Amino acid sequence: MASNLWEVLSSPGLFGNIYQFGQFAAQLCLVLLLLKAWGLFIRWKSLKDALQNFPGPPKHWLYGHANQFRGDGTDMDRVLAWADKYPKAFPMWVGQFFANLIITNPEYAKAVFARSDPKTPTGYNFLIPWIGKGLLVLSGDKWFQHRKLLTPGFHYDVLKPYVRLISDSTNVMLDKWVSFSNKGETVELFHHVSLMTLDSIMKCAFSYHSNCQTDKDNSYTKAVYDLSFLAHHRARTFPYHNNLIYYLSPHGFLFRKACRIAHQHTGKVIKQRKTLLQNKGEFEKVKQKRHPDFLDILLCARDENGKGLSDEDLRAEVDTFMFEGHDTTASGISWILYCMAKYPEHQQKCREEIREVLGEKDSFEWEHLSKIPYTTMCIKESLRLYPPVPGVSRELNKPITFYDGRSLPAGSVIFINIFCIHRNPSVWKDPEVFDPLRFSSENSSKRHSHAFVPFAAGPRNCIGQNFAMNELKVAVALTLNRYELSPHLSKPPLKSPQLVLRSKNGIHVYLKKAS
Repeated sequence: MASNLWEVLSSPGLFGNIYQFGQFAAQLCLVLLLLKAWGLFIRWKSLKDALQNFPGPPKHWLYGHANQFRGDGTDMDRVLAWADKYPKAFPMWVGQFFANLIITNPEYAKAVFARSDPKTPTGYNFLIPWIGKGLLVLSGDKWFQHRKLLTPGFHYDVLKPYVRLISDSTNVMLDKWVSFSNKGETVELFHHVSLMTLDSIMKCAFSYHSNCQTDKDNSYTKAVYDLSFLAHHRARTFPYHNNLIYYLSPHGFLFRKACRIAHQHTGKVIKQRKTLLQNKGEFEKVKQKRHPDFLDILLCARDENGKGLSDEDLRAEVDTFMFEGHDTTASGISWILYCMAKYPEHQQKCREEIREVLGEKDSFEWEHLSKIPYTTMCIKESLRLYPPVPGVSRELNKPITFYDGRSLPAGSVIFINIFCIHRNPSVWKDPEVFDPLRFSSENSSKRHSHAFVPFAAGPRNCIGQNFAMNELKVAVALTLNRYELSPHLSKPPLKSPQLVLRSKNGIHVYLKKAS
């Protein structure tokens, strides 16, 4: 038996077959490698041809422009310098096989915002395991259907009662700040404000009192924090773009765990409300309810065929609204309060205006929103300098030609850099100067329609912008009514463009009881 096996193994025919198989495998690998290289060359050439009419900053032969971003708080200013040198638009390369056109001109932005091109998959797709396929990432007919069904949720009649709820959440935060004020310690704004906006949106949108500002062990709050960080971290870590590599990594494990916690929470909230409505047969009552919340409207929404949102779509819209409705407003409020601390003369003017409206009250009402014009101008000027969403991207589903004759083919990726548009010196005089009067009715009428786009523009603009502006006004007004803010001069914030505009080292201010 053993001798027979040895004869088979030692036969020249067997080794010949193994050698031939090895040769075939090597040739196949070489062919596949050459095909891949040819595909990359074609991709590089098509990108180069598409962007040839748009000069831009010199790039590295391997990294493109990626190696020039260090995450040290200066990256946005570097792009701003490029925008000054290469006005209107310029290409940004990540390696040699991915590039997008960075738009920094309002007329260019207007051309893109007027269309309904889908969001760029890269980046947004990393959010889908968390927020599902809701309004933020949808496109085409389904996006239009969801947009139509969700629009009633942002009618001013629905938003009215939210003002008092936001006031309540803001006052919880301000009460927590008393100890910082008494001790003369700095407060890091983003952490506290983010908890407040999460608390507000839970109360407003879902009539759910989470106590997340005072409950330090709230697992949902921590999950949302972790998901925001992990999604941004994945987008910036190229190997993590591969699903297999990411979900086998420690970061991927944490992401899946946080998703489960977030989904369990939103699923519980939805289930409780659906059970209540079904048990009591109250769908018709909810439609006639004086103050329905966002979840009521989602559950009762029906298209022209009487069809509502599926359970999957319902959860996606809830998770999307939870993400977009608290993180972006937290960024906006934090940077606005930083500007108030940095420019005390404007802070004092706002405080005088606010106190004239509030009197002895410590809560904001719907009718107060239109009575603080100077504070509103300061809010808009802060949003100009520090837009909560510093840019949005689109993938063209058809060619586009800009007003100066330059064009891009279908499939091109465009990034509308809102931060650079808001500081464009051809539109804004002394763009780095904090000047709220830019937003007086007289000056606003003279400005380009797309020079100020903190909530984007066109058919895909932010559906919740009125909700967000109301929350900004309430939070800023109540804060300035109670506290005087001053900056931490030795620790200025370092701008960090993540899912929203944050600061790499936090946003720190001193508080003092306002006299």
